[in-house]
Amino acid sequence: MPAGSGEIEIGSILVSSIEYPGNLSLVVFTAGCMLCCPYCHNPDLLEGGETVKTSDVLKKIDESLDFIDSLVVTGGEPLMQYNEVLKIIKHGKSRGLKVKLDTNGCLSDRLREVLEWVDYVALDVKAPFNKYKDVIGDDISQKVKESLKICREQPDLWLECRTTYVPGLLSPDDVVDIARNLDCDEYSIQQFSNKVVLDARLEETPNPTRTQLMEIAEKVKPYLKRVKIKTSEFGDEVVD
Repeated sequence: MPAGSGEIEIGSILVSSIEYPGNLSLVVFTAGCMLCCPYCHNPDLLEGGETVKTSDVLKKIDESLDFIDSLVVTGGEPLMQYNEVLKIIKHGKSRGLKVKLDTNGCLSDRLREVLEWVDYVALDVKAPFNKYKDVIGDDISQKVKESLKICREQPDLWLECRTTYVPGLLSPDDVVDIARNLDCDEYSIQQFSNKVVLDARLEETPNPTRTQLMEIAEKVKPYLKRVKIKTSEFGDEVVD
């Protein structure tokens, strides 16, 4: 799809009360990602999705204004479709909505350009920086570091870093190592789910329990301002 074509590939658009904590959001799932993380829970979005007019997405935002107070753009990797995503983000901001962007941190230059219109970034930190290749098959650690630095340069931006804890790919010590090297407003340890994965071999990997995640969270607390765990059973829980 040519840049600036007026069309965007998406997976779905839905309303959520959990994607932007404390807010009711319109969530746009963009299609396409440059990574192939073995535990990806949206593998159907990797290669593409439904092509729609960007103007139709903007219209959907306008139609939802009576009952939402925020806009979330997630994926896939939204910044792969930079021109159209920027239109969506700017439109949401112009309508008085809080704007959240989810990203894997690969496209730091594009991230820098959109932050003027973004209130909240959720940035995936998938592994210790020296283990990215081992965990997801791509060494994007320097790009992620640059994206983290760019976000920290924005004093009014809320930065959440997120790690999905996959037993066998990561150890509890790996998560502690990640935490030691982060500067963010909030760090979330997410529960791996074997229900939908890119690599079928992970279907046999047991989902970590809430207790296991809480034990890891207790270990990382000394290094970070705010830590929470995310599970399918209990949702988001801040670790006091």
